[in-house]
Amino acid sequence: MQQAVYAVIAYLIGSIPIGVILAGLKGKDPRKTGSGNIGATNVMRAAGRVLGIATLIGDIAKGFLPAFIAIRCDLPGEIVAIVGLAAFLGHLFPLFLKFRGGKGVATALGVYLAVGPAAIIPCFIIFVFVLLIWRYVSLGSLIGAGIVPFAMYFLKAPAEYIWLAVVIAIFVIIKHKDNIRRLIKGQENKIRFSS
Repeated sequence: MQQAVYAVIAYLIGSIPIGVILAGLKGKDPRKTGSGNIGATNVMRAAGRVLGIATLIGDIAKGFLPAFIAIRCDLPGEIVAIVGLAAFLGHLFPLFLKFRGGKGVATALGVYLAVGPAAIIPCFIIFVFVLLIWRYVSLGSLIGAGIVPFAMYFLKAPAEYIWLAVVIAIFVIIKHKDNIRRLIKGQENKIRFSS
């Protein structure tokens, strides 16, 4: 019962629509702009770079805090994994937005910062490389998410965290299905580094 309570609280934290709230400060709704996503990249397009970065930080925190607190409470690894997954799924399927959320990359990053920060390093390097060369956030996110389980395996992370990364990677790929189609057709939006 106690484990279910932890998972529900983590899900509710993950459900907080940071991007919608922050963009609303400028009278914008990221769901009605660009890709319609509630994540940092689309908030940046809709409401500016500052609020986009703030959304990124907030979405990372939604994944990090529940998993980190679970670790600090000395919960078993499998419960920590469930808590992290619940926070991630909260962002994907938020209660407060009728279960229509974002793609979860930043929230997943927050979870990984808590359960396996070393695994993020190679993924981040590859993400930045892809972003600088091809300027597709979605492509960098997909490749990065796919590499995390392997990085955790080679770093000898606990099995429950490796499986957590596998499940998260599957959801990230599914949520990026439209981006994948646009990438194949050469129609995906590129990020601009200059204002």
